[in-house]
Amino acid sequence: QVQLVESGGGLVQAGGSLKLSCAASGRSFGTYAKGWFRQAPGKQREFVASINWSGGTTYYADFVKGRFTISSDSAKNTVYLQMNSLKPEDTAVYYCAASTDLSVSTMERKYTDWGQGTQVTVSS
Repeated sequence: QVQLVESGGGLVQAGGSLKLSCAASGRSFGTYAKGWFRQAPGKQREFVASINWSGGTTYYADFVKGRFTISSDSAKNTVYLQMNSLKPEDTAVYYCAASTDLSVSTMERKYTDWGQGTQVTVSS
């Protein structure tokens, strides 16, 4: 089990950028696949991006391809989400999650540990 703490959320204008961080403590984060999900008000939580245990494979939801980048730093036990060209529809609480599966996954049920979330608000 790992404990996850997100940071880096905030208020930004449309077209701007934010970089989210998710710091892990507990068992070695390097053996987990990691993911980012988001939940907008009144909507279900949805997959955003995933990275495999080694950091060599990434996968993105279509609506963020070309704008968001997921990366990880095993030495710092941290996973990042660089978000560029933000749109008002990106407004949501963003969650990081860890999966004992080694591969990328879009499925929530694959992820066993979750952070508390960080709010991202994009103004028009």
